[in-house]
Amino acid sequence: MMHRFPIRVYYEDTDMAGIVYYANYLRYIERARSDWVREIGIDQLAMKAEGNVFAVRRIEADYVQSALFDDALEVQTSLIQLTPARMVMAQNVLRQEALIFAAKVTIACIGAKGKPSRLPAKLRSMPISDPS
Repeated sequence: MMHRFPIRVYYEDTDMAGIVYYANYLRYIERARSDWVREIGIDQLAMKAEGNVFAVRRIEADYVQSALFDDALEVQTSLIQLTPARMVMAQNVLRQEALIFAAKVTIACIGAKGKPSRLPAKLRSMPISDPS
């Protein structure tokens, strides 16, 4: 199951050369992950009230091409690995069919004291996508 999230590049997203500033890709993929979690029915505020939150543990990022002011982009998110307390997602940013940015993101579920905690049941039962 792939989640798709549209992004429009605004002037504020770019550097002086009109190219998307590299750190903004991390913002784009974060928004897409948050939208995916909401779409599958997980309330992160309720999770927090119960003492659990998601935390990024690791990101492997590959900047393939530059995105520019006013580009219409799409973030594609797929779940590729899952353990009781951790998930790994492939997140690609595309302009039409062209890959702009690729990331492999490891998310951990942690409790109030920073210790690993079980992912919500809805996540633990999600199907895994073929990463290829």
